[in-house]
Amino acid sequence: MKILDVLDKDAIFIDLKSQDKKGVIEEMVTPLARMAGVKHDVLARVLMERERLGSTGIGGGVGIPHGKLKGLKSLILGLGLSKNGVNFESIDGKPTHIFFLLVTPENSIDIHLKLLAHISGILKNELFRERLLNAGDIGAVLDIIRQEDDAA
Repeated sequence: MKILDVLDKDAIFIDLKSQDKKGVIEEMVTPLARMAGVKHDVLARVLMERERLGSTGIGGGVGIPHGKLKGLKSLILGLGLSKNGVNFESIDGKPTHIFFLLVTPENSIDIHLKLLAHISGILKNELFRERLLNAGDIGAVLDIIRQEDDAA
């Protein structure tokens, strides 16, 4: 599965305004909840409950908040970029700049794990991360992801 198969341009933030974990999740959930036809607070709660189990800030400036939601019809994915970085309680203790937010239907374990693995795999590429952070607009972000998706 390619990222662009599921990432809608309306769920891309090239300049997140939030300064903390809860704020980032709240900001990114807004268009995703609308697209999925679920309540904003329900979606945010699922993600924050997952964060209480352990931070999804995986280090290297990357966070992948994710969760499963009962009744969701198909997976939803968002991307957020923060130039200044956010304290996301990352495992390396450093600010997080790139966020992929993933929510899948409750019973779709296989697709959830495959997409998480794909996203975390391409985010290991430092040049890819730098290019994303320096993208000037959503079109550039989509082009960068397309190139990486095609190479994977």
